Amino acid sequence: MFKEFKEFVVRGNVVDLAVGVIIGGAFGKIVTSLVNDVLMPPLGLAMGRVDFKDLALVLKPATDTAKAVTLNYGVFINTIIDFLIVAFSIFFVVKMSNKFKRPAAVSTKTCPQCLSAIPLKATKCAFCTSAVQ
Repeated sequence: MFKEFKEFVVRGNVVDLAVGVIIGGAFGKIVTSLVNDVLMPPLGLAMGRVDFKDLALVLKPATDTAKAVTLNYGVFINTIIDFLIVAFSIFFVVKMSNKFKRPAAVSTKTCPQCLSAIPLKATKCAFCTSAVQ
């Protein structure tokens, strides 16, 4: 059982996944800081000195024995902006990585008579038996 576990752990996919999760977590922290510390303060200032973290709807006021019950929609707005930046960044990275992929090698051609896909080296169509160049 230990040998199987060792083989599972040292497989490339598991290591790649672990690296992706770690880098993703670090990237998430960077984006959260960007939203909370760089983007939201000027946006709040432009909206009349509003701090989005403090935006909340009080559902039940605080008492001597209990805290106030609030609906913190400002934190939710920060989280949505956070998500949109992460989603756009990932979209951009995937789009750029797709540009660097090589197109697949062409291994077939189209028969001019029946429009079937046939191997490049074929001199006769296997479907309609017509001669092809």
